Amino acid sequence: MNKKTLILLLFAIAYTHLHACTNFLAGKNATVDGSTLISYSADSYFLFGALYNYPAATYPKDAMLDINEWDTGKYLGKIKQVEKTFSVVGNMNEYQVSIGETTFTGREELIDTTGLIDYGSLIYIALQRSKSAQEAIKVMTDLVAEYGYYSSGESFSIADPNEVWILEMIGKGPKNKGAVWVAQRIPDDCVSGHANQARITTFPLNDKKNCLYAKDVISFAREKGYFKGSDKEFSFSDVYAPLDYSALRICEARVWSFFRQVDPAMEKYISYVKGETKERMPLWIKPAFKVSAQNFKEYMRNQYEGTEFDMTKGVCAAPFGSKLRHSPLGFKVDGIEYMHERPVATQQTGFVFVSQMRGWLPNYIGGIHWFGVDDAASNILVPMYCGIHGVPTCYNEKNGNLLEYSATSAFWIYNGVANYAYGKYSYMMQDIKKVQSHWETNFNTLVPAIDKVAQTMNETDARIFLTNFSHTQAENSTTAWKKLGEYLLVKYMDGNIKKEKDGKFVQNHAHIPPTIIRAGYSEEIIRQIAKENPGQRVKTEEELKNRK
Repeated sequence: MNKKTLILLLFAIAYTHLHACTNFLAGKNATVDGSTLISYSADSYFLFGALYNYPAATYPKDAMLDINEWDTGKYLGKIKQVEKTFSVVGNMNEYQVSIGETTFTGREELIDTTGLIDYGSLIYIALQRSKSAQEAIKVMTDLVAEYGYYSSGESFSIADPNEVWILEMIGKGPKNKGAVWVAQRIPDDCVSGHANQARITTFPLNDKKNCLYAKDVISFAREKGYFKGSDKEFSFSDVYAPLDYSALRICEARVWSFFRQVDPAMEKYISYVKGETKERMPLWIKPAFKVSAQNFKEYMRNQYEGTEFDMTKGVCAAPFGSKLRHSPLGFKVDGIEYMHERPVATQQTGFVFVSQMRGWLPNYIGGIHWFGVDDAASNILVPMYCGIHGVPTCYNEKNGNLLEYSATSAFWIYNGVANYAYGKYSYMMQDIKKVQSHWETNFNTLVPAIDKVAQTMNETDARIFLTNFSHTQAENSTTAWKKLGEYLLVKYMDGNIKKEKDGKFVQNHAHIPPTIIRAGYSEEIIRQIAKENPGQRVKTEEELKNRK
Protein backbone atom coordinates (compact mmCIF):
# COMPACT_ATOMS: atom_id res chain seq x y z
CA MET A 1 0.00 0.00 0.00
CA ASN A 2 1.43 3.40 -1.02
CA LYS A 3 2.19 5.50 2.07
CA LYS A 4 1.94 8.72 0.08
CA THR A 5 -1.76 8.27 -0.55
CA LEU A 6 -3.08 6.08 2.25
CA ILE A 7 -2.54 6.92 5.91
CA LEU A 8 -3.01 4.63 8.88
CA LEU A 9 -5.68 6.07 11.17
CA LEU A 10 -5.13 6.16 14.89
CA PHE A 11 -8.79 5.37 15.55
CA ALA A 12 -12.06 4.69 13.76
CA ILE A 13 -13.14 7.50 11.43
CA ALA A 14 -16.44 8.34 9.84
CA TYR A 15 -16.24 11.55 7.79
CA THR A 16 -19.85 12.38 7.01
CA HIS A 17 -20.19 16.15 6.47
CA LEU A 18 -22.68 16.98 3.77
CA HIS A 19 -20.55 20.03 3.12
CA ALA A 20 -16.76 19.70 3.38
CA CYS A 21 -15.62 23.11 2.22
CA THR A 22 -12.52 25.33 2.16
CA ASN A 23 -12.12 29.09 2.72
CA PHE A 24 -9.04 31.30 2.34
CA LEU A 25 -8.95 34.98 3.35
CA ALA A 26 -6.68 38.00 2.80
CA GLY A 27 -6.66 41.48 4.31
CA LYS A 28 -6.33 44.57 2.12
CA ASN A 29 -2.65 45.16 2.93
CA ALA A 30 -1.79 41.56 2.08
CA THR A 31 -2.95 41.91 -1.54
CA VAL A 32 -1.24 43.41 -4.57
CA ASP A 33 -3.98 45.96 -5.26
CA GLY A 34 -5.40 46.70 -1.81
CA SER A 35 -8.54 44.61 -2.27
CA THR A 36 -9.81 42.20 0.36
CA LEU A 37 -10.27 38.57 -0.70
CA ILE A 38 -12.15 35.51 0.48
CA SER A 39 -12.53 32.21 -1.36
CA TYR A 40 -15.01 29.37 -0.92
CA SER A 41 -15.53 25.93 -2.39
CA ALA A 42 -19.04 24.62 -1.69
CA ASP A 43 -18.22 20.92 -1.65
CA SER A 44 -21.04 18.44 -1.38
CA TYR A 45 -22.22 15.28 -3.12
CA PHE A 46 -25.74 16.76 -2.97
CA LEU A 47 -25.23 20.33 -4.20
CA PHE A 48 -26.17 21.55 -7.68
CA GLY A 49 -23.73 24.32 -8.59
CA ALA A 50 -25.53 27.58 -9.35
CA LEU A 51 -25.13 31.34 -8.88
CA TYR A 52 -27.81 32.47 -6.44
CA ASN A 53 -29.60 35.78 -6.88
CA TYR A 54 -31.73 37.78 -4.46
CA PRO A 55 -32.90 41.10 -5.98
CA ALA A 56 -33.28 44.09 -3.67
CA ALA A 57 -36.84 44.37 -2.38
CA THR A 58 -39.18 46.32 -0.10
CA TYR A 59 -41.65 44.50 2.16
CA PRO A 60 -44.68 45.49 4.25
CA LYS A 61 -44.05 45.85 7.99
CA ASP A 62 -45.80 42.61 8.93
CA ALA A 63 -44.09 40.44 6.27
CA MET A 64 -42.66 37.06 7.26
CA LEU A 65 -39.82 35.08 5.69
CA ASP A 66 -39.93 31.32 5.18
CA ILE A 67 -36.77 29.51 6.31
CA ASN A 68 -35.80 26.38 4.39
CA GLU A 69 -32.61 24.53 5.26
CA TRP A 70 -29.99 25.19 2.57
CA ASP A 71 -28.63 21.64 2.54
CA THR A 72 -31.95 19.81 2.19
CA GLY A 73 -34.70 22.33 1.43
CA LYS A 74 -36.51 21.25 4.61
CA TYR A 75 -38.97 23.86 5.89
CA LEU A 76 -37.90 25.09 9.33
CA GLY A 77 -40.36 27.91 10.05
CA LYS A 78 -40.93 31.64 9.64
CA ILE A 79 -39.11 34.73 10.90
CA LYS A 80 -39.83 38.44 10.63
CA GLN A 81 -38.82 40.02 7.33
CA VAL A 82 -37.11 43.42 7.31
CA GLU A 83 -38.63 46.32 5.42
CA LYS A 84 -35.81 46.63 2.87
CA THR A 85 -33.29 44.08 1.57
CA PHE A 86 -30.20 44.49 -0.61
CA SER A 87 -29.43 42.69 -3.85
CA VAL A 88 -27.21 39.61 -3.70
CA VAL A 89 -25.32 37.89 -6.51
CA GLY A 90 -23.87 34.57 -5.43
CA ASN A 91 -22.32 35.16 -2.00
CA MET A 92 -21.71 38.89 -2.41
CA ASN A 93 -24.17 41.74 -1.99
CA GLU A 94 -24.35 45.16 -3.61
CA TYR A 95 -22.28 46.71 -0.78
CA GLN A 96 -19.43 44.26 -1.46
CA VAL A 97 -20.15 42.23 1.67
CA SER A 98 -19.20 38.62 1.01
CA ILE A 99 -19.64 35.47 3.13
CA GLY A 100 -18.35 31.88 2.88
CA GLU A 101 -18.37 28.96 5.32
CA THR A 102 -17.00 25.60 6.36
CA THR A 103 -18.71 23.13 8.70
CA PHE A 104 -16.70 21.85 11.65
CA THR A 105 -19.56 20.02 13.47
CA GLY A 106 -17.89 20.16 16.90
CA ARG A 107 -19.66 18.70 19.94
CA GLU A 108 -22.66 16.93 18.45
CA GLU A 109 -24.69 17.20 21.66
CA LEU A 110 -24.85 20.97 21.04
CA ILE A 111 -26.90 20.64 17.85
CA ASP A 112 -30.39 22.04 18.37
CA THR A 113 -32.85 20.68 15.80
CA THR A 114 -35.59 22.92 17.27
CA GLY A 115 -33.79 26.06 16.07
CA LEU A 116 -35.15 27.96 13.06
CA ILE A 117 -31.99 29.26 11.40
CA ASP A 118 -29.51 26.99 9.63
CA TYR A 119 -26.05 28.12 8.57
CA GLY A 120 -26.98 28.54 4.90
CA SER A 121 -29.96 30.74 5.73
CA LEU A 122 -27.72 32.81 8.01
CA ILE A 123 -25.41 33.55 5.07
CA TYR A 124 -28.03 34.66 2.57
CA ILE A 125 -30.21 36.54 5.06
CA ALA A 126 -27.17 38.43 6.38
CA LEU A 127 -26.12 39.34 2.84
CA GLN A 128 -29.57 40.81 2.18
CA ARG A 129 -29.46 42.88 5.37
CA SER A 130 -25.86 44.09 5.84
CA LYS A 131 -23.74 46.97 4.57
CA SER A 132 -20.52 45.87 6.28
CA ALA A 133 -18.81 42.77 7.65
CA GLN A 134 -19.41 43.78 11.25
CA GLU A 135 -23.06 44.46 10.51
CA ALA A 136 -23.33 40.98 8.99
CA ILE A 137 -21.85 39.47 12.18
CA LYS A 138 -24.44 41.31 14.25
CA VAL A 139 -27.30 40.21 11.97
CA MET A 140 -26.19 36.58 12.13
CA THR A 141 -25.66 36.44 15.88
CA ASP A 142 -28.88 38.35 16.61
CA LEU A 143 -30.86 35.95 14.40
CA VAL A 144 -29.68 32.83 16.22
CA ALA A 145 -30.24 34.49 19.59
CA GLU A 146 -33.86 35.30 18.66
CA TYR A 147 -34.83 32.23 16.66
CA GLY A 148 -32.36 29.49 17.59
CA TYR A 149 -29.52 27.90 15.63
CA TYR A 150 -30.39 24.72 13.72
CA SER A 151 -26.99 23.59 12.40
CA SER A 152 -23.83 22.10 13.88
CA GLY A 153 -20.56 24.01 14.38
CA GLU A 154 -19.68 26.46 11.61
CA SER A 155 -16.84 28.77 10.61
CA PHE A 156 -17.81 31.78 8.49
CA SER A 157 -15.57 34.04 6.38
CA ILE A 158 -17.12 37.52 6.37
CA ALA A 159 -15.58 40.44 4.49
CA ASP A 160 -16.21 43.90 3.09
CA PRO A 161 -13.77 46.20 1.23
CA ASN A 162 -12.02 47.16 4.46
CA GLU A 163 -12.25 44.27 6.91
CA VAL A 164 -12.00 40.48 6.89
CA TRP A 165 -13.37 38.40 9.76
CA ILE A 166 -13.73 34.76 10.83
CA LEU A 167 -16.85 34.00 12.88
CA GLU A 168 -17.08 30.60 14.58
CA MET A 169 -20.39 29.45 16.03
CA ILE A 170 -21.95 26.40 17.65
CA GLY A 171 -25.36 25.80 19.22
CA LYS A 172 -26.24 25.17 22.87
CA GLY A 173 -28.04 21.87 22.55
CA PRO A 174 -31.68 20.76 22.17
CA LYS A 175 -34.29 23.34 23.16
CA ASN A 176 -31.59 25.74 24.36
CA LYS A 177 -32.12 28.66 22.00
CA GLY A 178 -29.12 30.57 20.71
CA ALA A 179 -25.46 29.89 20.07
CA VAL A 180 -22.03 30.55 21.51
CA TRP A 181 -19.61 32.22 19.16
CA VAL A 182 -16.47 34.28 18.70
CA ALA A 183 -15.37 36.47 15.77
CA GLN A 184 -11.87 37.74 15.07
CA ARG A 185 -10.73 40.28 12.53
CA ILE A 186 -7.82 39.18 10.36
CA PRO A 187 -5.01 41.79 10.46
CA ASP A 188 -4.93 43.81 7.24
CA ASP A 189 -1.48 42.53 6.28
CA CYS A 190 -2.28 38.86 6.90
CA VAL A 191 -3.99 35.86 5.33
CA SER A 192 -5.98 33.11 6.98
CA GLY A 193 -8.00 30.00 6.20
CA HIS A 194 -10.35 27.37 7.58
CA ALA A 195 -11.45 23.98 6.27
CA ASN A 196 -14.01 22.11 8.40
CA GLN A 197 -12.18 22.57 11.68
CA ALA A 198 -12.67 25.41 14.17
CA ARG A 199 -9.45 27.46 14.22
CA ILE A 200 -9.99 30.25 16.76
CA THR A 201 -8.20 29.29 19.97
CA THR A 202 -7.56 31.91 22.67
CA PHE A 203 -8.72 35.43 21.85
CA PRO A 204 -8.47 38.97 23.32
CA LEU A 205 -11.26 39.66 25.79
CA ASN A 206 -10.99 43.46 25.68
CA ASP A 207 -10.45 44.39 22.03
CA LYS A 208 -13.89 45.17 20.59
CA LYS A 209 -12.34 46.60 17.43
CA ASN A 210 -10.84 43.26 16.46
CA CYS A 211 -12.67 40.64 18.52
CA LEU A 212 -16.35 40.07 19.23
CA TYR A 213 -17.89 37.19 21.16
CA ALA A 214 -21.04 35.93 22.84
CA LYS A 215 -21.22 37.08 26.45
CA ASP A 216 -21.67 33.49 27.62
CA VAL A 217 -19.12 31.81 25.32
CA ILE A 218 -16.92 30.95 28.33
CA SER A 219 -19.52 30.65 31.08
CA PHE A 220 -21.58 28.21 29.00
CA ALA A 221 -18.51 26.00 28.58
CA ARG A 222 -18.02 26.02 32.36
CA GLU A 223 -21.68 25.18 32.92
CA LYS A 224 -21.41 22.17 30.58
CA GLY A 225 -18.19 20.99 32.22
CA TYR A 226 -16.10 21.53 29.07
CA PHE A 227 -13.70 24.06 30.63
CA LYS A 228 -12.27 24.85 34.08
CA GLY A 229 -9.35 27.22 33.46
CA SER A 230 -9.08 31.01 33.63
CA ASP A 231 -10.86 33.19 31.07
CA LYS A 232 -7.60 34.15 29.35
CA GLU A 233 -6.80 30.46 28.83
CA PHE A 234 -10.12 29.71 27.12
CA SER A 235 -9.72 28.30 23.59
CA PHE A 236 -12.88 28.18 21.49
CA SER A 237 -11.60 25.43 19.19
CA ASP A 238 -10.16 23.22 21.93
CA VAL A 239 -13.35 23.45 23.99
CA TYR A 240 -16.11 23.27 21.39
CA ALA A 241 -14.38 21.35 18.57
CA PRO A 242 -11.44 19.35 19.98
CA LEU A 243 -8.91 18.22 17.38
CA ASP A 244 -8.69 14.60 16.38
CA TYR A 245 -6.59 12.93 13.70
CA SER A 246 -9.16 13.36 10.93
CA ALA A 247 -9.44 17.07 11.76
CA LEU A 248 -5.69 17.37 11.30
CA ARG A 249 -5.21 15.27 8.19
CA ILE A 250 -8.44 16.00 6.33
CA CYS A 251 -9.08 19.59 7.46
CA GLU A 252 -6.08 21.44 8.85
CA ALA A 253 -3.93 19.98 6.06
CA ARG A 254 -5.88 22.02 3.51
CA VAL A 255 -5.10 25.24 5.40
CA TRP A 256 -1.47 24.12 5.55
CA SER A 257 -1.47 23.60 1.77
CA PHE A 258 -2.42 27.29 1.41
CA PHE A 259 -0.08 28.65 4.09
CA ARG A 260 2.95 26.82 2.67
CA GLN A 261 2.37 28.45 -0.73
CA VAL A 262 2.44 31.99 0.66
CA ASP A 263 5.18 31.46 3.24
CA PRO A 264 7.82 28.68 2.90
CA ALA A 265 8.38 28.78 6.67
CA MET A 266 4.98 27.11 7.09
CA GLU A 267 6.37 23.87 5.65
CA LYS A 268 7.37 22.91 9.19
CA TYR A 269 3.73 22.36 10.16
CA ILE A 270 3.57 19.19 8.09
CA SER A 271 4.41 17.35 11.31
CA TYR A 272 1.37 18.98 12.94
CA VAL A 273 -1.09 17.93 10.23
CA LYS A 274 0.38 14.40 10.34
CA GLY A 275 -0.38 14.21 14.06
CA GLU A 276 3.28 13.99 15.05
CA THR A 277 3.60 17.31 16.92
CA LYS A 278 1.17 19.44 18.94
CA GLU A 279 2.12 23.03 18.05
CA ARG A 280 -0.94 24.39 16.25
CA MET A 281 -0.75 26.50 13.12
CA PRO A 282 -1.52 30.16 13.76
CA LEU A 283 -4.96 31.49 12.87
CA TRP A 284 -3.35 33.93 10.44
CA ILE A 285 0.10 34.58 8.96
CA LYS A 286 1.79 37.42 7.12
CA PRO A 287 2.52 36.19 3.58
CA ALA A 288 6.04 36.39 2.16
CA PHE A 289 4.62 38.31 -0.80
CA LYS A 290 1.41 40.12 -1.62
CA VAL A 291 -1.28 37.92 -3.15
CA SER A 292 -3.75 38.54 -5.97
CA ALA A 293 -7.21 37.31 -6.88
CA GLN A 294 -5.57 35.12 -9.53
CA ASN A 295 -3.27 33.64 -6.87
CA PHE A 296 -6.36 32.77 -4.83
CA LYS A 297 -7.92 31.00 -7.81
CA GLU A 298 -4.82 28.84 -8.08
CA TYR A 299 -4.74 28.16 -4.33
CA MET A 300 -8.30 26.82 -4.64
CA ARG A 301 -7.00 24.34 -7.24
CA ASN A 302 -4.45 22.76 -4.93
CA GLN A 303 -4.17 18.97 -4.85
CA TYR A 304 -1.09 18.81 -2.60
CA GLU A 305 1.21 18.95 -5.61
CA GLY A 306 4.86 18.96 -4.61
CA THR A 307 4.22 17.42 -1.18
CA GLU A 308 4.22 13.87 0.13
CA PHE A 309 0.39 14.05 0.07
CA ASP A 310 0.31 14.67 -3.72
CA MET A 311 -3.03 13.32 -5.00
CA THR A 312 -1.66 12.73 -8.50
CA LYS A 313 0.88 10.17 -7.27
CA GLY A 314 0.63 6.59 -6.05
CA VAL A 315 -1.56 3.56 -6.69
CA CYS A 316 -4.86 5.42 -6.26
CA ALA A 317 -3.85 7.90 -8.95
CA ALA A 318 -3.84 4.96 -11.39
CA PRO A 319 -1.76 5.09 -14.60
CA PHE A 320 -2.51 8.73 -15.47
CA GLY A 321 -2.21 10.64 -12.20
CA SER A 322 -5.88 11.17 -11.44
CA LYS A 323 -6.67 12.97 -8.18
CA LEU A 324 -10.13 11.32 -8.13
CA ARG A 325 -10.69 9.38 -4.90
CA HIS A 326 -13.90 7.41 -4.65
CA SER A 327 -15.81 7.93 -1.41
CA PRO A 328 -15.93 7.13 1.40
CA LEU A 329 -12.64 8.71 2.45
CA GLY A 330 -12.18 6.16 5.20
CA PHE A 331 -12.05 2.37 4.77
CA LYS A 332 -10.82 -0.81 6.47
CA VAL A 333 -8.31 -3.45 5.46
CA ASP A 334 -7.98 -6.48 7.75
CA GLY A 335 -9.67 -4.54 10.53
CA ILE A 336 -7.26 -1.58 10.30
CA GLU A 337 -8.61 1.89 9.45
CA TYR A 338 -7.18 3.88 6.54
CA MET A 339 -8.10 7.11 4.76
CA HIS A 340 -7.52 8.96 1.52
CA GLU A 341 -6.13 12.48 1.42
CA ARG A 342 -8.71 15.26 0.99
CA PRO A 343 -7.44 18.17 -1.17
CA VAL A 344 -8.73 21.71 -1.57
CA ALA A 345 -9.90 21.00 -5.14
CA THR A 346 -12.27 18.06 -5.07
CA GLN A 347 -14.59 16.41 -7.56
CA GLN A 348 -17.80 16.91 -5.55
CA THR A 349 -17.60 20.71 -5.64
CA GLY A 350 -20.92 22.37 -6.41
CA PHE A 351 -19.48 25.85 -6.95
CA VAL A 352 -16.38 27.81 -6.07
CA PHE A 353 -15.69 31.53 -5.85
CA VAL A 354 -13.06 34.12 -5.09
CA SER A 355 -14.71 37.33 -3.86
CA GLN A 356 -12.69 40.47 -4.50
CA MET A 357 -13.79 43.63 -2.68
CA ARG A 358 -12.25 46.91 -3.91
CA GLY A 359 -12.92 49.90 -1.70
CA TRP A 360 -11.59 52.58 -4.05
CA LEU A 361 -14.42 52.01 -6.54
CA PRO A 362 -18.19 52.51 -6.27
CA ASN A 363 -19.70 49.39 -4.70
CA TYR A 364 -21.55 48.25 -7.83
CA ILE A 365 -18.21 48.25 -9.71
CA GLY A 366 -15.81 47.42 -6.89
CA GLY A 367 -17.15 44.00 -5.98
CA ILE A 368 -16.21 41.12 -8.29
CA HIS A 369 -17.45 37.64 -7.51
CA TRP A 370 -15.13 35.36 -9.50
CA PHE A 371 -17.42 32.37 -9.93
CA GLY A 372 -17.18 28.84 -11.29
CA VAL A 373 -18.98 25.53 -11.01
CA ASP A 374 -17.68 22.02 -10.30
CA ASP A 375 -14.06 21.05 -9.60
CA ALA A 376 -11.89 24.16 -9.16
CA ALA A 377 -8.90 22.39 -10.73
CA SER A 378 -10.70 22.08 -14.04
CA ASN A 379 -13.06 25.05 -14.27
CA ILE A 380 -12.95 28.76 -15.10
CA LEU A 381 -13.67 31.49 -12.56
CA VAL A 382 -15.66 34.17 -14.38
CA PRO A 383 -16.03 37.81 -13.19
CA MET A 384 -19.54 38.51 -11.91
CA TYR A 385 -19.78 42.16 -10.82
CA CYS A 386 -21.84 42.58 -7.66
CA GLY A 387 -23.92 45.34 -9.23
CA ILE A 388 -25.41 43.22 -12.00
CA HIS A 389 -29.08 42.46 -12.59
CA GLY A 390 -29.94 38.77 -12.48
CA VAL A 391 -27.67 35.85 -13.31
CA PRO A 392 -26.70 34.20 -16.63
CA THR A 393 -28.84 31.32 -17.87
CA CYS A 394 -25.88 28.95 -17.69
CA TYR A 395 -25.57 29.57 -13.91
CA ASN A 396 -29.29 29.70 -13.11
CA GLU A 397 -30.29 27.32 -10.30
CA LYS A 398 -33.46 26.37 -12.22
CA ASN A 399 -31.50 25.33 -15.30
CA GLY A 400 -31.18 21.62 -14.60
CA ASN A 401 -30.57 19.84 -11.30
CA LEU A 402 -28.62 16.88 -9.94
CA LEU A 403 -31.10 14.44 -11.50
CA GLU A 404 -31.86 16.35 -14.70
CA TYR A 405 -29.23 17.07 -17.36
CA SER A 406 -29.37 20.43 -19.14
CA ALA A 407 -27.28 21.09 -22.25
CA THR A 408 -27.20 24.82 -21.37
CA SER A 409 -26.21 24.39 -17.71
CA ALA A 410 -22.60 25.25 -16.91
CA PHE A 411 -22.69 22.77 -14.03
CA TRP A 412 -23.36 19.86 -16.39
CA ILE A 413 -20.97 21.06 -19.08
CA TYR A 414 -18.06 21.47 -16.66
CA ASN A 415 -18.86 18.16 -15.01
CA GLY A 416 -18.81 16.52 -18.42
CA VAL A 417 -15.28 17.72 -19.10
CA ALA A 418 -13.99 16.93 -15.59
CA ASN A 419 -15.47 13.44 -15.45
CA TYR A 420 -13.98 12.56 -18.82
CA ALA A 421 -10.60 13.96 -17.79
CA TYR A 422 -10.32 11.82 -14.65
CA GLY A 423 -9.65 8.79 -16.86
CA LYS A 424 -6.51 10.26 -18.50
CA TYR A 425 -5.84 13.07 -16.07
CA SER A 426 -2.17 13.87 -16.62
CA TYR A 427 -2.73 14.24 -20.36
CA MET A 428 -6.12 15.93 -20.46
CA MET A 429 -5.32 18.42 -17.70
CA GLN A 430 -2.63 19.89 -19.94
CA ASP A 431 -5.28 20.70 -22.53
CA ILE A 432 -7.73 21.92 -19.89
CA LYS A 433 -5.14 24.20 -18.27
CA LYS A 434 -4.39 25.84 -21.62
CA VAL A 435 -8.03 26.85 -22.12
CA GLN A 436 -8.42 27.76 -18.45
CA SER A 437 -5.36 30.02 -18.58
CA HIS A 438 -6.45 31.60 -21.86
CA TRP A 439 -9.83 32.68 -20.48
CA GLU A 440 -8.64 33.82 -17.06
CA THR A 441 -5.74 35.78 -18.56
CA ASN A 442 -8.22 37.52 -20.84
CA PHE A 443 -10.52 38.28 -17.90
CA ASN A 444 -7.66 39.81 -15.95
CA THR A 445 -6.91 42.05 -18.93
CA LEU A 446 -10.53 42.95 -19.61
CA VAL A 447 -11.64 43.81 -16.05
CA PRO A 448 -9.50 46.98 -15.63
CA ALA A 449 -10.81 48.26 -18.97
CA ILE A 450 -14.41 47.43 -18.02
CA ASP A 451 -13.90 49.22 -14.68
CA LYS A 452 -12.81 52.39 -16.47
CA VAL A 453 -15.73 52.38 -18.90
CA ALA A 454 -18.25 51.75 -16.10
CA GLN A 455 -16.87 54.70 -14.11
CA THR A 456 -17.72 57.07 -16.96
CA MET A 457 -21.42 56.12 -16.74
CA ASN A 458 -24.18 56.93 -14.30
CA GLU A 459 -25.04 54.09 -11.93
CA THR A 460 -28.11 52.91 -13.85
CA ASP A 461 -26.26 52.63 -17.15
CA ALA A 462 -23.17 51.17 -15.48
CA ARG A 463 -25.18 48.36 -13.90
CA ILE A 464 -26.69 47.47 -17.29
CA PHE A 465 -23.24 47.59 -18.90
CA LEU A 466 -21.70 45.37 -16.21
CA THR A 467 -24.63 42.96 -16.42
CA ASN A 468 -24.15 42.54 -20.16
CA PHE A 469 -20.42 42.01 -19.70
CA SER A 470 -20.73 39.46 -16.89
CA HIS A 471 -23.52 37.51 -18.56
CA THR A 472 -21.73 37.44 -21.91
CA GLN A 473 -18.48 36.19 -20.39
CA ALA A 474 -20.30 33.46 -18.49
CA GLU A 475 -22.19 32.22 -21.54
CA ASN A 476 -19.22 32.48 -23.92
CA SER A 477 -16.83 30.68 -21.56
CA THR A 478 -19.41 27.94 -20.98
CA THR A 479 -19.77 27.51 -24.76
CA ALA A 480 -15.97 27.32 -25.02
CA TRP A 481 -15.94 24.61 -22.35
CA LYS A 482 -18.52 22.62 -24.28
CA LYS A 483 -16.24 22.81 -27.33
CA LEU A 484 -13.32 21.75 -25.14
CA GLY A 485 -15.25 18.64 -24.15
CA GLU A 486 -15.86 17.80 -27.80
CA TYR A 487 -12.19 18.36 -28.60
CA LEU A 488 -11.09 16.05 -25.76
CA LEU A 489 -13.45 13.34 -26.98
CA VAL A 490 -11.95 13.50 -30.46
CA LYS A 491 -8.35 13.66 -29.26
CA TYR A 492 -8.53 10.90 -26.62
CA MET A 493 -11.15 8.55 -28.09
CA ASP A 494 -10.73 4.94 -26.89
CA GLY A 495 -7.70 5.81 -24.79
CA ASN A 496 -5.42 6.66 -27.69
CA ILE A 497 -4.09 10.15 -28.42
CA LYS A 498 -4.21 11.86 -31.79
CA LYS A 499 -1.13 13.87 -32.75
CA GLU A 500 -1.33 17.61 -33.29
CA LYS A 501 0.74 20.13 -35.19
CA ASP A 502 0.23 23.89 -35.09
CA GLY A 503 -2.99 23.41 -33.15
CA LYS A 504 -4.54 20.97 -35.62
CA PHE A 505 -4.78 17.20 -35.71
CA VAL A 506 -2.32 15.50 -38.03
CA GLN A 507 -4.32 13.72 -40.76
CA ASN A 508 -4.10 12.32 -44.27
CA HIS A 509 -6.27 13.30 -47.23
CA ALA A 510 -9.18 11.17 -45.94
CA HIS A 511 -9.33 12.88 -42.53
CA ILE A 512 -7.76 9.83 -40.91
CA PRO A 513 -4.84 10.15 -38.47
CA PRO A 514 -1.79 8.51 -40.06
CA THR A 515 -0.63 7.46 -36.60
CA ILE A 516 -1.65 7.74 -32.96
CA ILE A 517 0.14 7.99 -29.64
CA ARG A 518 -0.30 4.94 -27.45
CA ALA A 519 0.05 6.26 -23.92
CA GLY A 520 0.73 2.91 -22.28
CA TYR A 521 1.42 2.79 -18.55
CA SER A 522 3.98 4.21 -16.16
CA GLU A 523 6.99 2.18 -15.00
CA GLU A 524 5.38 1.78 -11.57
CA ILE A 525 2.16 0.37 -13.04
CA ILE A 526 3.97 -1.92 -15.50
CA ARG A 527 6.04 -3.46 -12.73
CA GLN A 528 2.93 -4.00 -10.62
CA ILE A 529 1.18 -5.70 -13.55
CA ALA A 530 4.18 -7.96 -14.11
CA LYS A 531 4.26 -8.88 -10.44
CA GLU A 532 0.55 -9.70 -10.30
CA ASN A 533 0.45 -11.61 -13.61
CA PRO A 534 3.59 -13.76 -13.99
CA GLY A 535 1.75 -16.05 -16.42
CA GLN A 536 1.52 -13.23 -18.98
CA ARG A 537 5.26 -13.15 -19.47
CA VAL A 538 6.20 -13.65 -23.13
CA LYS A 539 8.29 -16.80 -23.68
CA THR A 540 11.75 -16.33 -25.15
CA GLU A 541 12.81 -18.11 -28.35
CA GLU A 542 15.03 -20.42 -26.29
CA GLU A 543 12.11 -21.37 -24.03
CA LEU A 544 9.92 -22.11 -27.02
CA LYS A 545 12.59 -24.38 -28.52
CA ASN A 546 12.86 -26.32 -25.27
CA ARG A 547 9.16 -27.11 -25.01
CA LYS A 548 8.47 -30.69 -24.01
